Order: sequence, then C-alpha cells, then structure tokens
Amino acid sequence: MRLVFASLLAAAALSSSVLAQTSTTPPMGAPGSSTTAPSNTAGSGNPAVTSKPAGSPETTGSVEPGANSFTEDQARSRFEAQGLTNVMDLRKDDQGIWRGKAMRNGQSVSVALDYKGTIQAQ
Repeated sequence: MRLVFASLLAAAALSSSVLAQTSTTPPMGAPGSSTTAPSNTAGSGNPAVTSKPAGSPETTGSVEPGANSFTEDQARSRFEAQGLTNVMDLRKDDQGIWRGKAMRNGQSVSVALDYKGTIQAQ
C-alpha cells in the first residue's frame, strides 16, 4: 500500500511541475508579443523565404544545389530586397538554383539564388 501511495505522490508531483511550466503568450502580432507573423503569400514555412537576415550583403556566398522551394516571385523579391533592380530571365536550373540577370549600380550582373536563400550576384 505504501508503494502505491508513493507512486501516486510522485506522479502528482511530476504532473504539477509540467503544468507549472506552461505559459501563456499573446498571439503573434498582438500587443506585448515579441514576434510578428511572417508575411508569406505562398504559405511556405521556410524562414529563408519569409525573411531576409539583417545586414545581408548583396552577395552572400556560393550557391549550392538542392531542392528549391522558392517560387519565381519569391526569388525576384529576394533579389530586389538585396538592392538588385530590373530582375529578368529568371529560370530554375536542373540543380534547383534560380538564375537570371539584374542591374546593380547601373551594371548588368548575373544572379543566382539557392534553396537556402543564398544570393550570388556577379
């Protein structure tokens, strides 16, 4: 009987500690919340699609092949967010990399965007 009682007490103590850790946070975008909902018209949960890292350079590195979930409009928006203009001729190649042409500082450059959101402009 003591074993059953001790087991019940242990179970009660564990369940109360779990309940004590539950917190209520305001919904995303509500006053007092620290986050806002991402603005993604395509509905992807990929953070590379929905946000641009603060202070990102125009060329962030080498693009890598992979399964790219960016749409053409999302790829264009990412290039434009980096200060590239007149983005045209966007095509996704057989390695999943969006490639095209754009203008930067009055000069035509080749652009590429990989599945991770890495942009290359040359």
